[in-house]
Amino acid sequence: MIRPVISSDAEAIAQIYNHYIKNTIITFEEEPVSPQEMANRIQSINAEALPWLVAEHEGIVVGYAYATKWRVRAAYRFSVETTVYLDSGCIGRGFGKMLYEAILLILKQKGFHTAVGGIALPNVNSVALHERLGFVNVAVLKEIGYKFNQWIDVGYWQKRL
Repeated sequence: MIRPVISSDAEAIAQIYNHYIKNTIITFEEEPVSPQEMANRIQSINAEALPWLVAEHEGIVVGYAYATKWRVRAAYRFSVETTVYLDSGCIGRGFGKMLYEAILLILKQKGFHTAVGGIALPNVNSVALHERLGFVNVAVLKEIGYKFNQWIDVGYWQKRL
């Protein structure tokens, strides 16, 4: 089931996200996020009237997706950056695609024109998901991040809604 996030989801979302912080280059954060910090992030996005969805399977949150402003300048107001994370045990089961399709539909209905996905590279699964949904690679920033004693490239994929 895909549904809007509620504040009580913050603990499950933090747990999903913290796996990626501690074990991967997928996020550039380096310190785990508390459930309270995640609740603050959820509240901030909700205050912007941007969507944050969760995927629930058998009553358990197994993934989430949300959109943030692409940039703060007024001319960017029709563009958003999209993000999706899944419980590491749920990858390849279709939850990411369901979340992404739902969030893209909401964004289109709200009048947004462009969605951008930033992907720390390499990340074969995320690249495949974005391209399956019609995103096109538009840029790669070389060695823009540094985590786990290595330089990391970030690619940007864009989709017109």
